[in-house]
Amino acid sequence: MGFCDELWDGITDIYDAILAHPFLAGLTDGSLPGEAFDFYLVQDALYLKDYARTLAVVATRAPSAAETEMFARHAAEAVAVEQELHRSLLGELGVTVTGATPAPANLAYTSYLLSACTLGSYAEGVGAVLPCYWIYWEVGKALLRRGSPEPRYQRWIDTYGGEEFGATVREVLAVTDALGALLSAGERQRVRERFRVTSRYEWMFWDMGYRMESWPSF
Repeated sequence: MGFCDELWDGITDIYDAILAHPFLAGLTDGSLPGEAFDFYLVQDALYLKDYARTLAVVATRAPSAAETEMFARHAAEAVAVEQELHRSLLGELGVTVTGATPAPANLAYTSYLLSACTLGSYAEGVGAVLPCYWIYWEVGKALLRRGSPEPRYQRWIDTYGGEEFGATVREVLAVTDALGALLSAGERQRVRERFRVTSRYEWMFWDMGYRMESWPSF
């Protein structure tokens, strides 16, 4: 069993909970309120900016030029996705990211990512960023099989369930498997812990969007 298989086996409960979340069910049957989807997209745009910064940090710590190039390229692609997908899905409704602030779960997630990738090892950083790649791809493929009657939701599904995104994810999975073979038992455990924590944040992000989570008013 490869290291990626080992990591995935440790989060099957989380992934099952993600697929069962009403946010995703609402995407495929069209019942998700439009305002919840818009809220999610705005938060995702904010998230992707910090995720790109996190990938850039991982790139600087990579042990090979090929891995540095890959993560740096993915950081640039994350920005491009934010600019293109979110602009098209939000812009047609006149919704913008300008003036928006991260919701609590969003800020907690990105703060953890940046901390893991700067204070932890390179391997821990890879483990921390991997769920955003991998879970989105698996979710995209699962939702692609279901489809959606809502055109905007279908366009989102097509992006993450498509082969172009899948090729990007496979690059990171290959790096992770190769990396795992070089780690001690203790290092592998730390990577598993990072991977599980950020997988939990993935569930929390969907839940944040569904509830349109906001900060308390004082």
